[in-house]
Amino acid sequence: MAAMTTPICDFGWKAKGFDLPGVDGSNYSLADVSGVNGTLVMFLCNHCPFVKAVIGRIVRDVSELAGHGIGAVAIMPNDVASHPSDSFDNMKLFAAAHDFSFPYVIDESQAVARAYEAVCTPDFFGFDASGGLQYRGRLDESRLEPVAGARRDLFEAMKHVAGSGAGPEQQLPSLGCSIKWRAAA
Repeated sequence: MAAMTTPICDFGWKAKGFDLPGVDGSNYSLADVSGVNGTLVMFLCNHCPFVKAVIGRIVRDVSELAGHGIGAVAIMPNDVASHPSDSFDNMKLFAAAHDFSFPYVIDESQAVARAYEAVCTPDFFGFDASGGLQYRGRLDESRLEPVAGARRDLFEAMKHVAGSGAGPEQQLPSLGCSIKWRAAA
């Protein structure tokens, strides 16, 4: 497990389009998942201990953010040949086990992860209603163990984006497992 941290938010950077297959049998584009007040694009996987440690809070926060007009999608970017626990069939099981209320899609070519310059799982990209990046930070201060009373950084940031269109100036990076890139051909 190579732990990585995300770069600082590049405010205004525009969301990149995609069309990816979801575990529910449908394909999803950026337009399909965008909310009226903003969009949360998350890079997640099934096997990462950092994702496993926070997935319940991610599901809770995404569900609550929907009430603020924030749409969401989780993209699985890892090479499934080297990490079969992240396979599409296992993605289906993971989404069902955690009761995802948002699409969980696979980026088999890894082109979307590269376009977003994603570095780890989890990696969160919070966009305003016009698709400008306003948040690239952590879920909360927890890592592999929950922190009692932890501030809900991602939730509070995206709630602020929904209300004002702007993300917080101070953001702390997310920490997670490195994306498992396919070996160069």
